[in-house]
Amino acid sequence: MKPVIALVGRPNVGKSTLFNRLTGSRDAIVADFAGLTRDRHYGNGRLGARDYIVIDTGGFEPDAGEGIYREMAKQTRQAVAESDVVLFVVDARAGLSAQDHEIAHYLRRLGKPTVLVANKAEGMKDGAQLSEFFELGLGEVLPVSGAHGQGVRSMLEAALGRIVDLPPDDETAVDAENAVIRLAVAGRPNVGKSTLINAWLGEERLVAFDMPGTTRDAISVPFERGGRKYELIDTAGIRRKGKVFEAIEKFSVVKTLQAIEGAHVVLLLLDATQGITDQDAHIAGYILESGRAVVLAINKWDAVDAYQRQQIERQVESRLAFLKFAPLHLISASKRQGLGPVWKSIAQAYASATRKMPTPVLTRLLQEAVAFQAPQRSGMYRPKMRYAHQGGMNPPVIVIHGNSLEHVPEVYRRFLEGRFRKAFDLVGTPLRIEFKTSSNPYKDA
Repeated sequence: MKPVIALVGRPNVGKSTLFNRLTGSRDAIVADFAGLTRDRHYGNGRLGARDYIVIDTGGFEPDAGEGIYREMAKQTRQAVAESDVVLFVVDARAGLSAQDHEIAHYLRRLGKPTVLVANKAEGMKDGAQLSEFFELGLGEVLPVSGAHGQGVRSMLEAALGRIVDLPPDDETAVDAENAVIRLAVAGRPNVGKSTLINAWLGEERLVAFDMPGTTRDAISVPFERGGRKYELIDTAGIRRKGKVFEAIEKFSVVKTLQAIEGAHVVLLLLDATQGITDQDAHIAGYILESGRAVVLAINKWDAVDAYQRQQIERQVESRLAFLKFAPLHLISASKRQGLGPVWKSIAQAYASATRKMPTPVLTRLLQEAVAFQAPQRSGMYRPKMRYAHQGGMNPPVIVIHGNSLEHVPEVYRRFLEGRFRKAFDLVGTPLRIEFKTSSNPYKDA
C-alpha cells in the first residue's frame, strides 16, 4: 500500500511548490500570494523504488470560525486524517509566527507522525537562523528549498522513515489463470457503488444509503461467478444512520487511489443523473496512469430521458476520450438491468491485461507495420525498428528495439498501438509501448 504524505502549513509557505517538486509535476498552481490553494490536491511520487501519494492543502487556520477559511481548515483536517505522515511546512525567511504555534499545537495533540520542514532555506548556511522553530516542540528542523530542490530528498527519507507497519503492496501482475481477480468499483460519492455490489451478491452485504456519509476503509467481499473467483472492492465507506460526520467526506480520494492501485480491473461507475463531471475525469485519468484495466458503466440509466442520454453520450466522448479502449455499459443497479454484459467485459479486460504476447509474433507485427508505413524522418535521423518483445503485464508493455527511436513521433506510437491492439484483441486495458535505442559501440573510439 502506498504511504500517504500530507503537506500542512499556514498560507504562502511554499506547500504547492513542494508538492510539484515531490510529484515531479506542475499540477499545483504556484503564485506569490497567500490563499491560492483551497481544496486538497493529490499526486503521486517516487523515491528510489518506493512510491507514495502526496496531498497538498490550503493555508491552515485550526481555529477558523466561518467562511472559506473554515472550509479550508476542514479540507486540511481531512488530509491529515488520511495521511500516514505530515510534513509541517514553515517559512524559513519569514520566521516563526503565532499561526505556526497553533498548527503545531494541533499536530502535537493529534499525535500524527510529523516532520518539521523549513522551506525557502536556500542560501542559509547558518543553522542558528532556524533555531527559533525548535519552540514548536516537533523536534529537528529540516531546511529545504522547494523551488530549487535542495534538501528535498533528505526530507522525503525522513518522512518515509517515520511510517511503520504499512502492509506491503500486492503484486498486480498475475500468471495463474485461476488466480483471484481483484475488482475495484470506483466512482464519485452516491453513484451507486454499494448498490451495484449488493445487486451482484443478491443480498444487502453493504450499507447503501442515498446520502454521502463517513469515510471508511475500502470494503472487500469475496465473490464467485461462473467458476471464477473475484474479490470485490467497494471504495465507498459505510454510512450508518444517525452517524453523520460533516467534517469527513464519504469520498476518500486516498482510499480510492489505493484500491485502484491494488486492483486488477477497475469498474468506473458514472451517474447518468449528474452527467460526466471533472471528478469522473480525474478518477479515470488516475486509472489510466496506474495502468489498470478498466470497464465503464453508467448507472441510473433508467432515470434519465432521451435528451439527457444523448448529452451523456457526448460527454463521454469528449471528457473520457482517453479511455476509448474501455467497454461502456448502460445499467441500473437498483433494478438489476444490464449487469450481465458487464461481467463479460470485466473478464475480457482482465484477459487482455494479462495476455502473453510471443516475441516472434510481436516482431512480425512490427515489421508488417513498418512495411505498411515507416516512421517519418526527423532531420538527419530516420528511426529504424528491429524487433519487439513483451516487457510486462497488467498493463501490457511492448518494448521495441532499434536505432534513433527517440525521434519516433507520438502519432506513430499511436499507430503501432492500434495495430498491436487489433492483432491481440486487447480490450479494456492500457497498452504501453517503450522504445529502446541501441548504443553505438564505436562512439567513444
